[in-house]
Amino acid sequence: MDVSFVIRRRLDEFGLEQRDLAQAAQVTESYISQLLTGKRAPPAPNRTDIYDKMDKFLKLPTGELARLADHQRKEQLKRELGDEPTPLFREVRELILRKCKPDTARQVRVVFEKQPFGELERLVTQKLLDVVKGLAQQELENEAWLRAVAELGGRSYEEMRVIVLEFLDTDIFHVSIENCVSFLDPLIASWEIDLATFALEIVLNDRLVSGNVKKFEFVELESERPFVEEPGLKGFLRDPSLSGTATAEEVAFLKQLKFKGKRPTPLYYYRELQNLRDPLHFRAA
Repeated sequence: MDVSFVIRRRLDEFGLEQRDLAQAAQVTESYISQLLTGKRAPPAPNRTDIYDKMDKFLKLPTGELARLADHQRKEQLKRELGDEPTPLFREVRELILRKCKPDTARQVRVVFEKQPFGELERLVTQKLLDVVKGLAQQELENEAWLRAVAELGGRSYEEMRVIVLEFLDTDIFHVSIENCVSFLDPLIASWEIDLATFALEIVLNDRLVSGNVKKFEFVELESERPFVEEPGLKGFLRDPSLSGTATAEEVAFLKQLKFKGKRPTPLYYYRELQNLRDPLHFRAA
């Protein structure tokens, strides 16, 4: 039983239409239609507010649709594991490069083109996404902010809410041209990176964001705390279908990964193992 089945059943039971649900969830009818027909995957529960709205409207137990969506997404992830990530759309890369300050843009372009979707391109893209997604998540319930962003793109409030929900559900491997047009372009004013230290500065559009400069520095420090093995790593190592081919060196690398406030799953470590083996992510020694 999946999200779309439960929603369709409740709509039938109450004699409701998709447009009624769309209005309650503050999204477009097209969004609901695609969700119910399977053309759109259910968004991640921790990146959206529509499940609470739909639970209430459909008189379902609180958290019911979020629980089903989480299970459905995990099953889909299991089916997709092992697929090679695809590079960024050329238009996405060009937008990111266009936002780079001129002093470093030429050097960055050389690296991007020499190592397509390599470590530098992934680092920059991920941080830009993290910053803008954090802002979008924070402002999801701010109607005035959403209307301001919608106006910049010539969209309605409901259309912008759908776009926000889609954007919050994307990742570095699936960032689209639409994501760029709707968020990265209007919200990112510029960015700059020190190629020696990888210190990154992101400047946001001050018309839409207060405190618009974000700085990130990447410094390697030796931890003095004793090693505590993550439960997800234990599960990964116990499952031969996930870790059976991992070398001692690869396992040592996975053990060094640190997390704050999150607990990665065994599937996460499997994905990291695949990334570690991808030659596109590393320079030749």
